[in-house]
Amino acid sequence: MTPDEYCQQRAASSGSSFYYSFLFLEPERRRAITALYAFCREVDDVVDECSDPGLARGKLAWWRNEVAALYAGKPGHPVTQALAGALQKFALPFEKLIEIIDGMEMDLNQTRYLDYQALHLYCYRVASVVGLLAAEIFGYQDRQTLKYAHDLGLAFQLTNIIRDVGEDARRGRVYLPLDELKRFEVPLSDILNSKYSDNFRRLMEFQIERAEQTYAMALAQLPQCDRKSQRAGLMMAAIYRSLLDEIKRDGCLVLDRRTSLTPLRKLWLAWRTWLKT
Repeated sequence: MTPDEYCQQRAASSGSSFYYSFLFLEPERRRAITALYAFCREVDDVVDECSDPGLARGKLAWWRNEVAALYAGKPGHPVTQALAGALQKFALPFEKLIEIIDGMEMDLNQTRYLDYQALHLYCYRVASVVGLLAAEIFGYQDRQTLKYAHDLGLAFQLTNIIRDVGEDARRGRVYLPLDELKRFEVPLSDILNSKYSDNFRRLMEFQIERAEQTYAMALAQLPQCDRKSQRAGLMMAAIYRSLLDEIKRDGCLVLDRRTSLTPLRKLWLAWRTWLKT
């Protein structure tokens, strides 16, 4: 199996919405963004799948060294070998890949966030940075597009947090800001014990509204001249916004289930967005 095939298999097996937008890219950009996505999956899985925090930190330290080896021209892992080709074509700064690892490591040190400002740093590292790297791969003419990419990454992560409230709580993590739980009178124990209430629904509707506003803010910042080059991001946005609509329509039942769209619907949304852009 080649490094590119490894990354392709990693992306396809995840069932992620992102995979469907990659299908429409030209081969060179598709290989690069798939390698970047596979890198994110690898370091994210370190945190999610290692029950021993010490072991997880050791593995993340290994990945830091592997990123350094990549930029030194000596990648050893299939993902970094695939990324080596992307480095020759696109501006992917070393510091940005390290920031992604920093974000994943936050999950080993912090399981609660006092307010949205504190959560914002986490979202920046694990998602906005990825958006900025993706923008480099997709290509742009106007640097205003980087502001769009930053905010779109934030919107994606807010959507992930909404979708995964219950799943994250079962791992002992609560990303919903604690001051907002207090404002909506939702005890932390309700989140950890999957207990629904009208207050919880109102809390989640507030989270959804903020995510929707973040999508609107991001899309408003995308210059017309870069809409075609950034179509993959727009396709992801169409899929993720439809997911938010589905969660809201279902009554925000995210504590004991994971709402998802069918592969066919994701592909249709991606194709429709591609045609419209």
